[in-house]
This record gives sequence, structure tokens and C-alpha cells, in this order.
Amino acid sequence: MTTILEIQDLLIQRNGRDVLTVNHLEIKKGETLAVVGPNGAGKSTLLLALARLLPAARGDIRLHGKRQREWSDLEYRRRIAFVFQDPLLMDMSVRDNIALGLKFRRMDKQETVERVHKWANAMGVGHLLKRRAGQLSGGEAQRVSLARAFVLDPELLLMDEPFSAVDPQTREKLLEDLSKVLTHEHRTTIFVTHNLKEAAQFGDRVAVVAEGELKQVGEPQQIKENPADSSVRDFVRGL
Repeated sequence: MTTILEIQDLLIQRNGRDVLTVNHLEIKKGETLAVVGPNGAGKSTLLLALARLLPAARGDIRLHGKRQREWSDLEYRRRIAFVFQDPLLMDMSVRDNIALGLKFRRMDKQETVERVHKWANAMGVGHLLKRRAGQLSGGEAQRVSLARAFVLDPELLLMDEPFSAVDPQTREKLLEDLSKVLTHEHRTTIFVTHNLKEAAQFGDRVAVVAEGELKQVGEPQQIKENPADSSVRDFVRGL
């Protein structure tokens, strides 16, 4: 498979303090990588760096072999979509929220309509297009947030614990529906989760971040049977 993203000798700092190091990581096209680790380990920092929202103090992030800093901001960010823990919807209809990014890109009206309907239906909110964002449940709002990301046709989808704020039953159905979409679309995805079982179920590979460092990447069972060190062993006991 083709490598879409490569990280080499990466160091991210905040307020002059080292918060994340990644010696090397490659993401293949169509892969789903689950990023797990204790609170404050650096998981969300990794996503923010990949989204070009945090600068690297050292090292490289390459998209399609091209260094992140060699892309223009607009060119780079148009290739990715970010789904946050909170849906962050605008005070407008579901239809307008999903279409917002396409409006900024000045996409043709007919294609916008077709894309919005496609992804609203795929994420199970096609019947809510006229509803205001403030009238949605937590699960519905997150579905709209996911549709808003997919409608942009991103090459790389980044998700920061998008299911943590919804109840277990809603979370399970969301995971099921999203898994189907990713399998069908072969969308390259990196998502952060605290849920080890979710990571094992959803991710093709799991990346364990602990103590501000990417410690190990591999298939869930492989990591459980051969943890890189005691910090990984302690964390993956629940797998």
C-alpha cells in the first residue's frame, strides 16, 4: 500500500517544554490508526501537529512525500478534515452546517446539494436536514459533524475522541455506522480514543502514546503480547 503520511524525528513543544516526540511513523493510504494512551500523554498534540495547528520544533511531517512546511496552509488543510470531541456546530440548519466547508470552497450548487444529501444519509441524519443545530441530541450533533468532515472528501481524516461525550448505546451505533463508511470509502483515518476495546475493534493498527512519546505501533494483539516497555504494558492490560 502507498504511504500517505510519514513522520520522522518529530518534536513538539508547548511553552518551551517538550510534550511529544515521534521517532518514526508511517500511515498507509486507506488505513485506520487508533491512537491510545493515558491522559496528558500527547495524543491530541499529535493530531494538532498533523493538522498543522501546532508547529514542529524539530523533524518532519510529510504528506505524499512533501514536507508539511512546503505546502501552503490552504493547500494542506484542504486535504484533511478534523472532527473534534465537541461537534462545534454553527447556529444554523443541519443542511447548512454540512455544506459550510463547500460554501467556503465556492463549490457548484448542484454538486453541493448532492454531496450534502449523500453524507447526511450515510451518517443517518438525512431526515434532520431542516432542523436547527441547537435542537439536536449529542449523538445527532456528532453525526452532523462527521458528515461535515466527509462532505469535503478529505484525504486524511483526524478525529479526537469524537464519541466520548455520547451515551454507550449511541456510541456503539455511531461506531458501527462510521466503521461501515470507512471500510467502504477506504478513507485514511487517525483517531484518538481512551477506549482500548474500541481501538482494537476499529483500528487496523494501534499507536500507544505514553510519557510524551510514541512508544509502539502495531496490531492490538501484537502490542498486548509484546509491549515495548512497562508503560505500554500497564496501559494495554485492558485490551
